[in-house]
Order: sequence, then structure tokens, then C-alpha cells
Amino acid sequence: MTLDAVLSRIDQTLPEALARLCDLLRIPSISTDPAFRGDCDRAADWLVADLASLGFAATKRATPGHPMVVAHGGSGGPHFLFYGHYDVQPVDPIDLWNRDPFDPVIEDTPDGPVIRARGASDDKGQLMTFVEACRAWVAVHGTLPGHLTVFLEGEEESGSPSLVPFMRVHAAELSADLALICDTGLFSDGSPAIVTQLRGLAKCEITVQAASRDLHSGSYGGLAANPIHVLTRLLAGLHDDQGRVTLPGFYDGVPEVPDDQRAQWQALAFDHAGYLGDVGLSVPAGEIDRTPLELLWSRPTAEVNGIWGGYTGEGFKTVLPAEAHAKVSFRLVGTQDPSAILDSFRRYLEAGVPADCRVTMGFALGSPASRMAVDHPAFAAARAALTEEWGRPAAFVGAGGSIPIAGYFKSVLGMDAMLLGFARDDDRIHSPNEKYDVESFRKGIRSWARLLARLA
Repeated sequence: MTLDAVLSRIDQTLPEALARLCDLLRIPSISTDPAFRGDCDRAADWLVADLASLGFAATKRATPGHPMVVAHGGSGGPHFLFYGHYDVQPVDPIDLWNRDPFDPVIEDTPDGPVIRARGASDDKGQLMTFVEACRAWVAVHGTLPGHLTVFLEGEEESGSPSLVPFMRVHAAELSADLALICDTGLFSDGSPAIVTQLRGLAKCEITVQAASRDLHSGSYGGLAANPIHVLTRLLAGLHDDQGRVTLPGFYDGVPEVPDDQRAQWQALAFDHAGYLGDVGLSVPAGEIDRTPLELLWSRPTAEVNGIWGGYTGEGFKTVLPAEAHAKVSFRLVGTQDPSAILDSFRRYLEAGVPADCRVTMGFALGSPASRMAVDHPAFAAARAALTEEWGRPAAFVGAGGSIPIAGYFKSVLGMDAMLLGFARDDDRIHSPNEKYDVESFRKGIRSWARLLARLA
């Protein structure tokens, strides 16, 4: 079979594929630090040359920030766009790395060989699984597997400021039948997953102001309002005894999980005790009538991410502070409206402060949740391809975090996205000593080859 020939080619040329990945990993493409601007440009050039060697018409496109890489190739059948990012996180703290983060090495570990370097898992190793699958296909067939566009950005780790403007200008060129995103991971070691829903995010910073200046707690304590007391009372009131968020209208647009998807999630046998135990906890929080996976993937949240006010230095300064502050975020699902959530929160705060205190909200930002249309034939094809390769049933799962690009593909280009990746929970992304398992790299390439065979 032709697919067998492609899979054999992948296995036979794995050392060369690892060498190419290491070449890319040596480029310190840290997007958030202007000192590495030239390196981001060099990484884009490297990818353009590599994609061109496979028969793609690949170009580097300038933006106000770091360049985009856009490549078109193949023909016939549905049009698929593959997205990844070539920029990486800073390496700080450098003293916690066991070696130079941009001197990649294949390292033996008790769990098997890993690729150790910054960007190995997030996202250079992941994006190269797709590129290497195309390379093996071209080597066997002489052509690319179907009608493909590759779209790689260099600012994902610094907020993607150029992404949406670029997508709007080049919407006709980038639009496809479906976007493929490889920036996620396995559900658990060896269990493949396809992300079909992502939580959105609304966030803000709030300030409660009381007296016109800091007050002596002996002279004013017990009589004057303490903004820290006011703030903590407001924050505590965000949840009831059942773990539900109390904001009016908060659950508008929150759907129930379909029975078939709930059954898939239950079949994953998620070990929530072990998940919490890894971080020194044992008791699930949140809504008491929901399963742990529902709480992580399909239910909205209200969280306090930071709180400060008054004197926090050594010793004591017995004051009633004039101000208290907090950062609050909401993870959103379904069709929850970020603007409506923030408006409800603002009204809740304003109604809850004493008459002579003031509350203000700043830095209010939001993005909606994403839910993929799994009735697209590519989702069934992906589930079958991953199941074949990994030997375990692939599941449609949710993700507790937010991947804005999936929503942008829908809101800007009007197309759905499918997210599948091969990272593991212990890959230490964004942390010192980041790694990517060689097995994830090899089987990721083979997984894409199987999926592309079905799609093409």
C-alpha cells in the first residue's frame, strides 16, 4: 500500500528528521525580546527554504512585528490550512537549565529518548511533524497530499499583535475548508485526542478606593471603611455554596455536554485525584454537581488571579490603605458573551461598595469560546487515523485554556479548526528544560501521514 510506503519512509529517515528539527531549534526565535528580532527573521527564512524544498510556493511576509510564513502547494480535493508558530518563549531563569536551551540534544531518559531544547514541544517540534509527513509523502508519491496551505506566525508567544490584521488583509488567500492546528497534546501518555472546544477568556483589573489617603488604624480603624475588606467581600460573593458563579446572566449561553461526548469523556477514566495530587491538592473545587472533566472543559469559571493593597513589606505598618486591587478572570464556554460578562461584573461591583467608596475597572479584555463542528468529515478521519497509529481510541476532548487562533479562524476567515497535537503534560513548555518525546515526534509524523492519506 502507498500509505505503508510513506510510513516506512518516515521510520527510515527519522534521524534526518530529528537533525532538521535540531537545526530549527538552534535558532533563538524569542518573539517578545527585540534583541532576537533578527533570529525570528532567520527562523522564518529557514522554514521558507524547507517548505520550498518540498514543492510548496513558500514566501516570507513582512508585518509590523515578526514575519509570517505562507506556503501553498498541491491540488485537488478539499483545501486544508495548517497553522503553527515558530517563535518561542524566553528561557529565563537560565540558571535552571541543565544545558544551553538553544543547543538541542537527543537525551535518554527512563521514559525514553527526548529532544531537549527551548521550543522542542511548543511549537517547533509540533509544526515539524506536519512538515515531515509532507516530506515523506513527496518522497514516495512525488507530489504533496492534496491541496494544502501552511501558515506559520512568529508572534504567538508575544500576543500575536500582527495576526488578525494580517488575516483580514489576506483573507481570500488564507481561507480554506478547514484549519489544522498542532499546538495541543495527548490526553494522557499514549492516548491521542482531538480538541473540539476551547474556553474563552474575559479579564480585568479592579480597584476599590476608600479614604483620600492611607489612615492610621488606631485612629480610624473600626470607623473608616477598609477597601481590602470591601474588595475581599465582593470577591468572596462571586460564588455560592454550591460553587456556582453568582453574577446575573453569567450562565446565559452555557450548553450541556451531549450524551455521546459525555460518554467519551467518562471512558477516558480521568484520574482527578492524581491530577490534583501532582500539585499537592486532593479535593475538587468548583460546582459540586459536575464531573472533574466537565469542570475543566465545559463549565465557565470566575477566578481571582492576584490581589494586593496596603503595606506588604517587612514588619508592620498599621494602616488602613486608601486602595485595594485585584485581577479577575473568567473562563467562558458556549456562546457566553465576554462583554456581557464584564458588564455584569461591573454592575455587581458598583452595587456592592459602600456609598462613600468607589470601584473602577480597567484592562478589560475578552475573547469568546470556540466550539468546533465535529460533523465535518475530517474529524472522523482524524479520529480513525489517530486510533490506528496510537493503538488507543482517540477521543474528542475539551481544553481548559484558550487558543485564540482557533476563534480567529472562525471570526475572521469563517472556517472551523481542528486541533490535534502530541505534546505531553511533562514537556515543561514555557519552563526550563523543555523537551519533546522522540516517540511524540515520530508518531506525530506518522499520524499526520495517516490523516493526510484519508483527507487526500
